[in-house]
Amino acid sequence: MQFIDQVEIEVESGKGGDGIVAFRREKYVPAGGPSGGNGGRGGSVIFIAEENLQTLLDFKYNHRFQAENGARGGPNNCTGANGKDLIIEVPCGTIVYDAQTGDVLGDLIEPKQTLLVAQGGKGGLGNQHFLSNRNRAPEYALPGLPAEIKQLRLELKLLAEVGIIGLPNAGKSTLISALSAARPKIADYPFTTLVPNLGVVRKPTGDGTVFADIPGLIEGASQGVGLGHDFLRHIERTRVLLHLIDATSEQVVADFNTIQQELQAYGRGLAERPQLLVLNKIDAVDRDSTNLEALATQLNHLSHVPVFLISSVTRAGLEPMLQQIWSILDQLSANETVDLLASMSVE
Repeated sequence: MQFIDQVEIEVESGKGGDGIVAFRREKYVPAGGPSGGNGGRGGSVIFIAEENLQTLLDFKYNHRFQAENGARGGPNNCTGANGKDLIIEVPCGTIVYDAQTGDVLGDLIEPKQTLLVAQGGKGGLGNQHFLSNRNRAPEYALPGLPAEIKQLRLELKLLAEVGIIGLPNAGKSTLISALSAARPKIADYPFTTLVPNLGVVRKPTGDGTVFADIPGLIEGASQGVGLGHDFLRHIERTRVLLHLIDATSEQVVADFNTIQQELQAYGRGLAERPQLLVLNKIDAVDRDSTNLEALATQLNHLSHVPVFLISSVTRAGLEPMLQQIWSILDQLSANETVDLLASMSVE
């Protein structure tokens, strides 16, 4: 499946149906009077968030969406049929922008959350609506209100609690495949992963936690170099960052600094996000020439965050790492609950 996370589309609601001018002319109704019905309401364009979608691929070739127009009013005071609303399904995590102004119209996070983006036109009034003591035979009606046409930009930011970041070939895809049922492409060359991959990792309680494998970042990613700038947005919603470092690299500390600098340059609070440092591929390290424990201590002094030694291939060290992640997530949830209760008590 092709991964598309940014598209521009045009949506148009339905035009309101016109009211009509009509008079009753039944044989036994000598003073029939006006009987023109109102027009029907035009259909609206509504987005709805769906859990089973993970890409905006459906919008790659179809850029224009139009709801149904309202029907014209009928004689005998018959109101025209309302136009059918157009329901457009998008993945959870889709942000809808006005493409012309850049304003955010809505952020669809929760499953089945809806967003009205183009209101259907109101139906026009038929001449029966204008009957009065002064005007017993009105010969005019109102047209339906026009449709709304909007240029929209859709941007998908994946919803994941844990974002796995690191330089190319740090072993992110191997790790997510070891932790979950996700099966991303794995190979021994840089930029094997060209799109984010999601995997569900089960907690001891049985609850599922979504991990996201973000394509390899490189120096300059925050300014658009490589693939990083395109996918840094996908870790904006994560609660914990798992920074994976290749333990076989000859410049482990420099690799760590590269990613931290890109997080800082990108902004949006990524550098302040709770983080774990993970030295991966310890099974491939020459223990005679590399002191992994000393290296972990050095990284801990630089980052002031926990450092774990793991091997995604042999699964060594995965359990302590996961326990730390669950602990951080539980603490964050507890803090959010306290903040919510505090805000409620203030109100």
